[in-house]
Amino acid sequence: MKLGIGIGWRPEIAAEVEALTGIDWVEAVAENLCADHLPGSLVRLRERGVTVVPHGVSLGLGGADRPDAGRLASLAARAELLGTPLVTEHIAFVRAGGPLTATPRLEAGHLLPVPRTWDALEVLCENVRIAQDSLPVPLALENIAALISWPDEELTEGQFLAELVERTGVRLLIDVANLHTNHVNRGEDPAKALDELPVEAIAYVHVAGGVEKDGVWHDTHAHPVTAPVLDVLAELRSRVDPPGVLLERDDAFPPGAELAAELETIRGTLRAAAEPETNRVTPRAAAPASGAGNSRGAGPLAGKPAAPGARDRTAVAQTALLSSLVAGTPAPEGFDHRRLRVQSRALAAKRADVVAKVAPELPQILGDGYRAAFLDYARARPMSGGYRRDALDFAERILISGGLADPVAQRRLTHWWEDRSGPRPPRRTARIVRAARAVLVGK
Repeated sequence: MKLGIGIGWRPEIAAEVEALTGIDWVEAVAENLCADHLPGSLVRLRERGVTVVPHGVSLGLGGADRPDAGRLASLAARAELLGTPLVTEHIAFVRAGGPLTATPRLEAGHLLPVPRTWDALEVLCENVRIAQDSLPVPLALENIAALISWPDEELTEGQFLAELVERTGVRLLIDVANLHTNHVNRGEDPAKALDELPVEAIAYVHVAGGVEKDGVWHDTHAHPVTAPVLDVLAELRSRVDPPGVLLERDDAFPPGAELAAELETIRGTLRAAAEPETNRVTPRAAAPASGAGNSRGAGPLAGKPAAPGARDRTAVAQTALLSSLVAGTPAPEGFDHRRLRVQSRALAAKRADVVAKVAPELPQILGDGYRAAFLDYARARPMSGGYRRDALDFAERILISGGLADPVAQRRLTHWWEDRSGPRPPRRTARIVRAARAVLVGK
């Protein structure tokens, strides 16, 4: 399956992406697409023969819980709607707690690294097999960037990915920007990772920009692609001719001309790094398209469930880490406390940014005070649902804590919350809303 050169499709740059020449395919965040109809831009791209690949961000296949059937069904529906040759997700966990640990469910709102241990590998492999059996097309998984390292890891990244492929037959989405991020943040050599992982299993490659601050590399997807990331792309290309390469951009979108220039730089990097055909590794054929045919790898443990206790041990470890990041509980033993603080601030900042996107009325109502108010809320209230629920909880907390000094803003926030909170809002807040409305009407 040859994809070619592509770009991440986002609603903010839909027109620019349509205007780009030489684009073979695009990738769209699966959770941002409706299950029953496509945005006009994607319809037009498909009519031109441009392949669209859905890229999931919320399955949490590296988490201790088995994959949620509803999320899998949603991803499968989007794959069917797009007529895509594959779907992609991440090697990460995004939530923890719940029945396995008898603790409240916590949501990270971000991709967090899976410990490279045999326990975590077995849990991941079983989750991947469940996902593969639920999807109508092959699955590819992406290596993620990380600010933090788990203590006492038993495998390198390359070894972990190689074992995953061997046991499940899953394909890989290799993000070279993430390899660079882990080089800066965790001291991991990208060349060694490429030497160890099965490059013949690569479905496609991500290239993205970031920025370094205080010795930490932030994988922002909001900056131009840097020379070190292109160097990792060249390293990969010297080993294998990847079926596809895609430029990612998720924020601070530049004009279309700058995107086109970055794509041309990527093409040039690939051309320069290409070796004679006889020295290349030929990628293996894609797995069969049927869900049942995707789930059997060649490894000795393929098809086996996780070892007894592996899920429980993974659940305890991941819950302790996530709780320290979003609920202020003590840091688990062995972690770098400074890095945990950086990660905690990054998670809160991302929550503020995403809530501002899914509920743009809130920063409009609160003005310059939105961000400080949200970060104060985030320190006291871990996210336990999606971002829309988070937006409602944030507005509710403001109303409960005394509301806003500006009566116009108070009225707008009250009406916004009431319109979205459903027919049976929390009793205490309902009283506040009614009282606030009565005061306003009385004026």
